[in-house]
Amino acid sequence: MKIACVLHPGFTSLDMIAPITVWQFVPGVQFEFIAASKGPIATDTGLEFIATHSYQDASPAPDVLFVPGGGQPTFDALKDQEMLDLITRLGARAQWVTSVCTGSLLVGAAGLLQGYRSACHWYPKAWLSKFGAIPDDARVVIDRNRASGGGVTAGMDFALRLAAEWGGEPAGRLIELIVEYAPEPPFGTGRPELADAATLATARQISSTMMSETVVDQAAARLNVRRLAEAEA
Repeated sequence: MKIACVLHPGFTSLDMIAPITVWQFVPGVQFEFIAASKGPIATDTGLEFIATHSYQDASPAPDVLFVPGGGQPTFDALKDQEMLDLITRLGARAQWVTSVCTGSLLVGAAGLLQGYRSACHWYPKAWLSKFGAIPDDARVVIDRNRASGGGVTAGMDFALRLAAEWGGEPAGRLIELIVEYAPEPPFGTGRPELADAATLATARQISSTMMSETVVDQAAARLNVRRLAEAEA
């Protein structure tokens, strides 16, 4: 199984680390880490991933396309039409199109979520509808061959669910035990509906400085122009 992972500068490292930690146990798995050019790509934590493939030499038909998210860097990536074109191209031939956190906004901007339910980080989730997607509050959403996880830590749940889709529930159970996935959140404020008012207000303020609805609107406008041109061709 070939999994194509799209890297953009500053993406959230855990969005990538959690899924590949799970998927490394899938028999025959091969990862391609893809960026505009080969070499190191810094993440939000400063940890670097090495892009093994460029846009030009990425495998044209991966089994799985995976797109991580992030805060401000992901919204910067929404302006990168070359990267969005790559996601469109690979996603059109992949058996599975997947994302975690705000990665679903990139998948949506690439035109791959029209009519599909999708998860996303809680703050910009409603904006998925600008790309024709159907925002879903679930932590993990699987709609046909589209799979998405919510914000950051949902990547582990998302990856385990997909491991079970690919290899059966016993495979998912086994990997969950091997990685000792038994979360015990200390504060219970990890979802907006669980947080107290003051914590939620502060989180919204911080998120608003990193995630711009205007950028999403601009990406949606470009997508609509492209769809119109394709319809008229």
